[in-house]
Amino acid sequence: MPLVPMRQILDEAAKGGYGVGAFNANNMEQAQAIFRAGAETESPVIIQVSRGALKYSDMDLLVVILQQLTRMYPRLKAAIHLDHGNSVETCRKAIELGFSSVMMDGSLAEDGKTINAYVKNVEVTLLVVELAHPLGVTVEGELGALGGLEDGHGAGLSGDEVRKHLTDPNQAKVFVDATGVDCLAVAIGTSHGAYKFTRPPTGAVLRMDVIKAIHQQLPDCHLVMHGSSEVSEGLLDVIRMYGGYIKPTYGVPVREVQEGVRSGVRKINVDTDSRLAMTGAVRKIFACEPTKFDMREWLGPARDAMQAVVKSRMISFGSAGHNNDYEPMTLDDMKKAYGY
Repeated sequence: MPLVPMRQILDEAAKGGYGVGAFNANNMEQAQAIFRAGAETESPVIIQVSRGALKYSDMDLLVVILQQLTRMYPRLKAAIHLDHGNSVETCRKAIELGFSSVMMDGSLAEDGKTINAYVKNVEVTLLVVELAHPLGVTVEGELGALGGLEDGHGAGLSGDEVRKHLTDPNQAKVFVDATGVDCLAVAIGTSHGAYKFTRPPTGAVLRMDVIKAIHQQLPDCHLVMHGSSEVSEGLLDVIRMYGGYIKPTYGVPVREVQEGVRSGVRKINVDTDSRLAMTGAVRKIFACEPTKFDMREWLGPARDAMQAVVKSRMISFGSAGHNNDYEPMTLDDMKKAYGY
């Protein structure tokens, strides 16, 4: 099946009242884990690729793997999405590579660290929309700034700094109206990476009330939660048990994501949980079977561990069982349907 526009996947999720996990891939094993979980749960798939992942895989190689997987799983509705594009040119390159969706993270400057002025964010995001929509490609924008650093994107904010850069609900409406983005990533206190919170998050640090306020302002815009890995004790315990060190940390509880889904969140970004699951599996193999040296004998279990996490999130976010609810659109169909 050709790639479908991410906008269609999110539109259908809105109709069905569920969320769709967006999972990052850096190599073949991660990509396989995502597609296998989608097939197992009959869930539509959003597979994300960051600039760091493209660099790691020599760019074209990972894209070829993803495109081949769409042919191997012809029944799955899948979108390939550029995560945290840092410039118009980065988004342009992703579209040329065949991505059906791109994110223009205009909340940050091109260095991926410096916070952009609002006017600059609107300017670069609008340029990407004008580039992508005539081709039927979905565009995600971001307003506000997330904490943490992951693959070079994130302002390095923490604590009170994060709270100073939460998305303003009133400004969010103006931003969406000015740019025409299909979905909006919002800052509600989450961070990239494993170290999101130093204690179980409460309403004071994980601002689900901001999500609700934005949804009231933008009831028809799909909202996106970044930095939404659970960072569960179960995943951390495996790493620690077999020689790894992870400082005490807390992620975003699945129940909070589910509350977000009830308030207009349709795309939920998950990356760190996949990394933790794979790392724990590899550490266990190396610790328990020290004679192993064939990479297939540790990459295979790592892939299985990530697949289990992705499957669990697809079920928890509500997308499981919805892959066959609707007929897929092509990018050309999207142009005609939405008047791009």
